[in-house]
Amino acid sequence: MKGHLELLLLASLAGEPGHGYALVERLRERSDGAFDLSEGTVYPALYRLERAKLLSSRWAVSGGRRRRIYTLTRRGRDALATQRREWVSFTAAMKGVVGA
Repeated sequence: MKGHLELLLLASLAGEPGHGYALVERLRERSDGAFDLSEGTVYPALYRLERAKLLSSRWAVSGGRRRRIYTLTRRGRDALATQRREWVSFTAAMKGVVGA
């Protein structure tokens, strides 16, 4: 996980906005349970991404509760594209060393 949390969060927001707990659930579902992150891990990362202008947020009521909804900014989409390219290159290099 270390070093990849930003990419995971940006990618999980690429399709639709979401609040922190929804992102925790998306990551868990999309990874078949491999990424079972605590909210204590996710929320500080979301705050960092927002300070870096990669995300924007707004308050909304969801499920009867007031929640902060996060959305990728243009800068966030650019960062996601860059990080995806780097990830593809990295995994190809790893496969070349350790095998398929």
